[in-house]
Amino acid sequence: MNGALLTPTEDPVLLASGGEIDKAKFGMSWIGEAHAVPIMEQRELVDGFVTGTLTALLRERGLTSGRLGVDQANISFIESVRTHLPDLELVDGDTIMQQARWIKTDLEVAVIEEACAIGDSVTQRALDETRAGRRELEVAADAMQTLFRLGGEMAHVITPFVASGEHMSPPHRLATDKIIRNQDLCFIDIGAMWNGYFADIGRTTIVGKPSKTQKKIYTAVYEGLMAGIQTMRPGNTNQDCADAIIAKIGEHGLEDHLFSLFIGHGIGMGANEPPYIGETLPGTTTYEFQPSMVFAVEPLVWVPDVRGGGGVRIEDMVLITEGDPHLLSRVEYEDRLLL
Repeated sequence: MNGALLTPTEDPVLLASGGEIDKAKFGMSWIGEAHAVPIMEQRELVDGFVTGTLTALLRERGLTSGRLGVDQANISFIESVRTHLPDLELVDGDTIMQQARWIKTDLEVAVIEEACAIGDSVTQRALDETRAGRRELEVAADAMQTLFRLGGEMAHVITPFVASGEHMSPPHRLATDKIIRNQDLCFIDIGAMWNGYFADIGRTTIVGKPSKTQKKIYTAVYEGLMAGIQTMRPGNTNQDCADAIIAKIGEHGLEDHLFSLFIGHGIGMGANEPPYIGETLPGTTTYEFQPSMVFAVEPLVWVPDVRGGGGVRIEDMVLITEGDPHLLSRVEYEDRLLL
């Protein structure tokens, strides 16, 4: 609901929802100009914003013709601009904004570090509360209490992910009223957002004594993750990282059981954002790692028909530096599941 008009020579203009405009005007003195905008859904309101607020702002700046980059917009906005500002060419502003977000500033890294500290605490609380006889939703509720108590704003991708037993083979994205049982694997992926930046941290634990198969799966994922992280240095690529993870998991005979999703993703202002690691869909691109990139790396292997579940994911936050990769997440791994 919030946006900004950015021009080469003038200060940004904040475009804020009606619920935020008073705060912006009276409590954010560093913002030179701010205007209220509607929720961009109802066509008549979208037209009103374009013909009123947006046209006036552009006219004042001599920008009613030329090129306007847009990074997020719905079809009604695009059609309205084309109708009411016919001399204005809309172009892709999303790609350049995404690319600008790849490399974090020192301040952004510090904010992500704090988000990770909260995310670690949230993950640890969930692990501490995971035991037989509790429902997945109870564990999620305990973890969310910690998140809000420590100042977190929301979970990673909003919904807390607690999945036990068969709910990880294949993975079930939402916490449910399933009762956690003895011998269940239980995966925790809640993370945290703080000050507008995300931490994405995941751990798998075991209730009771693990089976040999469960230990084999966990060990494969753990070793794959460690192998991938070691490649995350300038000069190597996202493909190098994916290849290392897949090869190590393949040494355990489980390559064909990798989850059908990318293995890692960029993270920051977006919960999941480019560049991706291990993406296999058409259009996948190879990029070199650069200092100050931040990734969440999250290999997942699931095997069907394993008593107590055969799905394991481990997820860490990694900062690319000039030298060794820097682990931002610090939650302990589950030694009981290692061979």
